[in-house]
Amino acid sequence: MKQAEVYVGKSLAGVLAEDDMGYEFRYDSEYLQSDKAEAVSLTMPLREKPYRDKVLFPFFDGLIPEGWLLDIAEQSWKISARDRFSLLLACCKDCIGNISVIPLEGKEVENV
Repeated sequence: MKQAEVYVGKSLAGVLAEDDMGYEFRYDSEYLQSDKAEAVSLTMPLREKPYRDKVLFPFFDGLIPEGWLLDIAEQSWKISARDRFSLLLACCKDCIGNISVIPLEGKEVENV
């Protein structure tokens, strides 16, 4: 299972995971209780119930670079253009905007 922490600004907003069944994004319970909590996307409003889908959520897929920058990422890290989650983990640690996707390596996250 591949997993990543998703930050809004400097606050941990939730965990994004990929497994054999597809994708899941779950907001962090402490983040949901914060007065400063804001949704990572208009298409993924704040809620306790996790988001699940068989394809990578469009908001996260949209963070992946395109064109020549995608070509460089694919060649540098030897990642297939079809492996969207791996591209997200490799390229989106410091995206434009206030969202960061930080890979979780070797850690299991509860309830994902």
